[in-house]
Amino acid sequence: MIDRPDGIPPTFEEHVRLMSDLVAIAFQADLTRVVTLMYSREGGNRTYRSIGVPDAHHGLSHHQNDPEKMARLALIDRHHVAMFAYLLGKLRDAQDGDGSLLDHSMVVYGSSLSDSNAHTHDNLPTLLAGRGGGTLRGGRHLRYADGTPMTNLFLTMLDRLGVHRDRIGDSTGRIEHLSAL
Repeated sequence: MIDRPDGIPPTFEEHVRLMSDLVAIAFQADLTRVVTLMYSREGGNRTYRSIGVPDAHHGLSHHQNDPEKMARLALIDRHHVAMFAYLLGKLRDAQDGDGSLLDHSMVVYGSSLSDSNAHTHDNLPTLLAGRGGGTLRGGRHLRYADGTPMTNLFLTMLDRLGVHRDRIGDSTGRIEHLSAL
């Protein structure tokens, strides 16, 4: 049993933890099977004083290759990944039939830009976690050909869910090697 919060949590980190807890509960109770959780809007100017970064996030993203700004941006990125790891831990620790919620889930984490300084939106850094009910094999770094649309991953994930479509968005086909090499 978790305590009912008294309104919006006072810190960003507590808010993200609460939202992660709610995602895990919603999955465990089978209230939903799809969730979108965005830590910040793309042009967000949140500061991260809790990790020693008083600068606005969006301003740092336009670092102009300044090593000090890039180092502070990397701190924010690591902080976000740690919060994502909290969500994955909640899913891993929640039993679901013959495994965990994470075993039976597919969780995508990433960014809409690969280089925020240049607003580059190809070769996106993307992490796919979970085993998709045994349809995915993780623990690997896979690199796909330049120009592979992100929607190819989403089309492939739909297949794993038993939802077969010829195409979604700008997809050009399915991606390979999510199950085995």
